[in-house]
Amino acid sequence: MVLTTPQQRQDGEELGIRLGSCFVGAFHGATMHTPEEVTERALSVVRDRRADCIVSLGGGSTIGLGKAIALRTGLDQLCIPTTYAGSEMTAILGETRRGIKTTVRDRAVLPETVIYDVNLTASLPPGLTASSGMNAMAHAVEALYARDRNPVVSLMAAEGIRVLVAALPVLVAEPDNLSARSDALYGAWLCGSCLGAVGMALHHKICHVLGGAFNLPHAETHAIVLPHVIAYNAPAIPDAIERLAKAIGASDPPRRFFDLAQQLGLSAALKDVGMPEAGIEPAADLVMQSSYWNPAPVERDAIRDVLARAWNGDPPQ
Repeated sequence: MVLTTPQQRQDGEELGIRLGSCFVGAFHGATMHTPEEVTERALSVVRDRRADCIVSLGGGSTIGLGKAIALRTGLDQLCIPTTYAGSEMTAILGETRRGIKTTVRDRAVLPETVIYDVNLTASLPPGLTASSGMNAMAHAVEALYARDRNPVVSLMAAEGIRVLVAALPVLVAEPDNLSARSDALYGAWLCGSCLGAVGMALHHKICHVLGGAFNLPHAETHAIVLPHVIAYNAPAIPDAIERLAKAIGASDPPRRFFDLAQQLGLSAALKDVGMPEAGIEPAADLVMQSSYWNPAPVERDAIRDVLARAWNGDPPQ
């Protein structure tokens, strides 16, 4: 069975034709943050069509739905990524139930097969290219200071960041540049592999809270929050900051990521992507609940200030 978002329905239908007699049906309703109700609708189609394998064609939303189905059924997954999200390389699933997004780590959701084809990313619009690439780099940034980091993952993280920082401005200016597309896909694979190999910290906790509570666009939220969390953690992670500075060729990584997002045409403010100002205080409370490990102490008032700056679009401090 083929999974896509509504926007990639035609691509999914064409893939179904090419699968021939192996194709039993499709579900074109994948959406951000993997809401439980969408998973239940997809599961009913899986069972009705007696599918024995899931083919996820798309980005993190589609791959997330495939993982949610695999968790409940044990079906194999074949992923064909069309963005730089990196979810295909992880045994991690983020699901949303009644406005709360939770994370599951389970080998059962790790896809069995991934097919990378740079031509499938060629039609990705500049805005989605930029936000998806920033999202990928967030995985690698947190891998550099993860509690269970190791030298191999740190090398992969630095390389993934280096490649994406170079490729993304080219792709925004030249969307058809397949060489830069190939570099970006390579960088996204590295960053996704880092996400799958080590634990994440405050940045991912904040983004999960914002996505689940306010249904904010996943990749754009990562791009906005990332510079602020790097700045928050910087005093506690001097080695990671040094690695970041070398990878991106700048002495002030938080400001460099903030400026890069603007260079790529992305918004700097959570208010521009749908978060209400009244959500700042409850979001700070939610971040403090079941908080992830983080190298710097997670303090409620400081988190509230981070969210306020990100909401307003202020530079990281």
